[in-house]
This record gives sequence, structure tokens and C-alpha cells, in this order.
Amino acid sequence: MRIMIVSDAWLPQVNGVVRSLLETVRELRASGHQVALITPLGGEHDAGDGFRTLPLPSYPDIRIALFPYRQVAQRLAAFSPQAVHIATEGPLGWAARRWCLRHGQPFSTAYHTRFPEYVAARIRLPLAISYAFMRRFHAPAAAVMAPTPSIVRALRQRGFGNVVLWGRGVDTTLFSPGERERLDSAPPRFVYIGRVAVEKNIEAFLQLELPGSKWVVGEGPQLEELRQRYPAVHFAGVFPQHELARFYRAADVFVFPSLTDTFGLVLLEAMACGTPVAAYPVAGPLDVAGDSGGGVLHQDLRSACLQALALDRQQVRQVAERFSWAAATQQFEAHLHPRPLGEQEGMAFTAGGGR
Repeated sequence: MRIMIVSDAWLPQVNGVVRSLLETVRELRASGHQVALITPLGGEHDAGDGFRTLPLPSYPDIRIALFPYRQVAQRLAAFSPQAVHIATEGPLGWAARRWCLRHGQPFSTAYHTRFPEYVAARIRLPLAISYAFMRRFHAPAAAVMAPTPSIVRALRQRGFGNVVLWGRGVDTTLFSPGERERLDSAPPRFVYIGRVAVEKNIEAFLQLELPGSKWVVGEGPQLEELRQRYPAVHFAGVFPQHELARFYRAADVFVFPSLTDTFGLVLLEAMACGTPVAAYPVAGPLDVAGDSGGGVLHQDLRSACLQALALDRQQVRQVAERFSWAAATQQFEAHLHPRPLGEQEGMAFTAGGGR
């Protein structure tokens, strides 16, 4: 099958959306599918080099395409996809949506990020306004893929249609138990890995009175502010994915203070390394860890951190082994809505006009 994936999030960004798409593309190609991507900056030969971009406000390291419709239309027409998946609600996503509607091409979308809550955390925009925008974007999709049962239910309750489950996996070879290289700080070591931004609620972790030491691994717009406000915390900076395993292994507890993530791949990565997680009992942690023994969820995050210290690391690893990218990609493939082959071959695609 010829599958086109359109995403405003791509390399060199390092986040859950990009990692999910990278793994999904790898699995799809391993199964014999022909997969192409349209992205802002590229990262591989078939990706979207050439778009004019500008930095996303408050996220200067994230660039979004500027007036991309004509180029998106040309690339879709040239590839003549049997199935189109629109991963994000940014300019590229809107351009691909427009092209698909013009040409009668069914498409699927994904709900990776709780943007209404993110926006509310930054500029206090009412959730009703943001969710109306999101419903409009996803309404024509044949399937709206959400990462957990909790998010599926939440979207349906907010009036989204055609919502289906597309789970996530973890690379249990890269993220695995091993030598626990000790971080240069007092034990026990509580570690957060991820984007350093207000929507991640990191201060809920940094403000806790905990024994030992705290670590933050990652970068983002709130990094310098938090570094100045919490001088006792160890801020390690950003590392490529293949180097993160040593931080996960060295941690005694992985702390996930977010209240807005739809899944939290870092939870799986930590558990795959045998490190128990501490988090709030909200969507994401409830679906990934729950009462599985992989972590402790509690409204009192300090209590969760302290209780997680007692968990068996071997049992924590076993929880992560239940998740695989192969199974997740099978779900993804099942939710695609390809145009029937005969109709596809007989249709003359054109790029369409205007921006």
C-alpha cells in the first residue's frame, strides 16, 4: 500500500509524536508498505525539504511551514497515495486535509497532543474554544486515532466522532535493564525526562520535599527559569534517544508530573529499563501503568514517589514488555482508509490551485 503521512512534527524535534511516527514508519516499511512523508524540515530523502518555515511562538526550536498548500498538493498528487494519514493539526495538516477533501480522498487523523489544555496553560484560552477548533479539524476524518482508552472516551465525550484506539510501543532492546551507572548525586535519585515546558507541570515535582536528589533531563522554554529557581536540582540538558537509557537505569524513580499528556512514551521507556514510575492518576499514566505494578499513581505526588521506591524492578520491566511497536502498528494499519485500488488507479490527481 502507498501510504502518505503528513506531520508538522518531525526531526530534529525529539518528542513523543516524532518517536511514534518514526517507529510506525519503520514497522510499516518492514511489512512491505511504501511510505512517504510530508514534514516541515525533512530528515530523510522522501520528507518535506523546501518549505518556508518560521519558529512556533514560545517554542523557537520548533518550526512550522508557512503557506504550504501548493507544495503539499504537488507532493500528494505526485505520490498518488492509496491512504493518507494526517498526524498533526498544524499548517501541513490543514493543507493535506484541504487537498483530501477536494479530491475525495479518505484520510485518518491522530490526536497526539492535548493542545486545548496546553494553550490554556499558556494563555488562558477557554477550553471550549480550543476544542471547537480541534473538532472542526478532525470532523471529516474517517478515523481519529487516539493513544489510550481514556483519551478515546474523553474525545467522544467532547463530541468527536470516529475515534479509535491506536496504542504505542517501546523498544525493549534499546530500553532495557543493565548496568546502573550512578548519577553523581545523593540517592535515592528521582528523575524527570522530557520537554521542559509549563504544560508538563514540572514544578509539581521540583517543589516536592524528597530524600536524595532530583534530576531533569531535557530542554524547553522553561529550562532557564527553572534552573534559576531550583539551584539544588541537577539539570542535565538534552541527549539523543539512544543515550537516555543510562538515565532511566540510574534513576530510582522516574517522576512524571504531567496532567495533560495523552500517553507518555517516557513512562514505557523508564519501565522497560526496570525503573518504577510515579505519576498522578490521570489519562496516560492510568492507561500505561495503572495498578500493574509498574509504578505508583497518587494524587499526592510525593507519596507516589516514596512508594515507588519499594517496587520490584524486574516486575516493572515485565509490565513494559506487554507493549510492542509491531502490535501498535497493526492497529494503525487497520484504521487507515485507503481508496479502492481500481478507483485509485483511475483517478487523475492534480495539485490544485492557490495557497
